[in-house]
Amino acid sequence: MRLSAFTVVDSYPEYESGARDRYAEVLELADAAERNGLSALWVAEHHFHTGGVCPSPPTLLAAIGARTQRLRVGSLVAVLPFHSPVEIAEQYALVDRLVHGRLNLGVGSGYLPQEFEGFGVDPEEKRARFDRALEVLLRAWRGEAIPPVAGSGPPIRINVKPIQRPAPPIWVAAQRREALPHLARAGRSVALIPYATVDSIDELAQEIREFRAALPGGTTAEVAAAVHVYSGTELSVARQALQRYLDSRLATHSTHLAAKVRADPRRAHAEAVESSGFAAFGSPEEVARQLQNFAAAGVDELLGIFDFGALPVRQVVQSVASLGARWGR
Repeated sequence: MRLSAFTVVDSYPEYESGARDRYAEVLELADAAERNGLSALWVAEHHFHTGGVCPSPPTLLAAIGARTQRLRVGSLVAVLPFHSPVEIAEQYALVDRLVHGRLNLGVGSGYLPQEFEGFGVDPEEKRARFDRALEVLLRAWRGEAIPPVAGSGPPIRINVKPIQRPAPPIWVAAQRREALPHLARAGRSVALIPYATVDSIDELAQEIREFRAALPGGTTAEVAAAVHVYSGTELSVARQALQRYLDSRLATHSTHLAAKVRADPRRAHAEAVESSGFAAFGSPEEVARQLQNFAAAGVDELLGIFDFGALPVRQVVQSVASLGARWGR
């Protein structure tokens, strides 16, 4: 199992004293991930709220790529229904060029109500828009002629293509269990956010078994899973940060987490997430043992959410360093 970092780029202006530069902190996280042998750094796309303040992952990924040599860089996710697929194809192709073929592309259909409202997109149409956008994106990267953005006129071809051929590796974010067999049959790798969707690592393992059972013969597809990670001695600080993070997600009406909390209000509390195994906190040795559970469940890439809930950046970097010494390559 590979260990990577995943940042939502969440911000807490009402809590943070002084002017914290979250983008500078993400670049520090990238430096630590590169230095300590992590596989990749993934960045979320969000809009219109402080639960995520990176509206343009390609911009941030290009900055990360400019200061690293080995670390892969990824979106988790590019929200396809909010954008022209031609624009997405061009922007991420350029990123792959700038980082010399180190791009991972995570794609998804979105899940936050205010983001759909802000872009004027009907959530009922998101799946169809996602499928159509992904098809156009892949066709554009293959060099095929595609419909023009305006929908009329002659077909077009993008003039920048990714270094990785025929395309950078793609993961699809999946938050519904019933979507996994469909994605498996299409041969898609998947990215999971288990703290928001399942109750235990055993349930996660069952989902992964169902996914792999549905893969066509000879197909290779991967499973990535995001987990809050803190390796250090200031556990009370980390637990307070996790609670702030959960409160922030619920304030945005995060669809799947909100449904989970409605079914069991205890799921709104940090201690429930930690006891379920979806927050790995403790000494480096303790956290490494906890992460082994995800390897045993069938996870190929563990996406460590290191910088959550306004956790001080020095602790984030220290946590990455202590785990990289055990999991980094």
